[in-house]
Amino acid sequence: MGKLQGKVAVVTGASKGIGAGIAKALGAEGARVIVGYAGDRAGAERTVRAIEASGGEAHAVQADLSKEAGVKGLFATTREMYGRLDVLVNNAGIYRFSPVEGVTLDDLQQQFAVNVFGPVLAVREALPLFGPEGGSIINVGTGGTSLNPANAVVYIASKAALDAATGVLARELGLRKIRVNSLNPGVVDTEGNNANLGSDFVKSLIANTPLGRVGQPEDISPLAVFLASNDSAWLTGEILVAGGGLR
Repeated sequence: MGKLQGKVAVVTGASKGIGAGIAKALGAEGARVIVGYAGDRAGAERTVRAIEASGGEAHAVQADLSKEAGVKGLFATTREMYGRLDVLVNNAGIYRFSPVEGVTLDDLQQQFAVNVFGPVLAVREALPLFGPEGGSIINVGTGGTSLNPANAVVYIASKAALDAATGVLARELGLRKIRVNSLNPGVVDTEGNNANLGSDFVKSLIANTPLGRVGQPEDISPLAVFLASNDSAWLTGEILVAGGGLR
């Protein structure tokens, strides 16, 4: 029996990359998974099929997490399907790198809408679905918040805000037995990151990474299973950096 047998999980941004890897790993451990996606329905359906092929249960649900109506709709669908929730993984995120001279108000609004407002609203909407036994909320951030890379002021600021929200929510929800932790990957080889992997910046990161390589989604997904399961029952308010030792 899997570590998450009978549990219900929502994973946002699960059509590809880290989110897809996490959704498949939770499904393999017995969770019934809502595969959230913004626009890539085909990718979300691939994630669903992969979970089903391993004997799990999953459903793709479209939700624009930059809009309050989209967040509400995601959890209304979860309630209709299962009537409960045990694990929420706030993985959906966007980034746009630019020197500060090129930052626009639209950049700020879009990245904070998805990377901060969306997760906070998701927690708000998810809370009524958690039972008296509590559950786990995992906010997927970035190891970049400890590196402060140039040309990423908006993205890093938004993910730092998410880290701060993790700490506040852990205190606020602890007595309800809901644990809240951040899982912060370093550079990971995903579809969305392919264009950056050959850059001089990423090459310098690899050169300074003790384990000497970029990460893979399968490096991250077991950590999400750990945080979602009772194996981490005594952890809340923590920031778990998974970056091959890069600091």
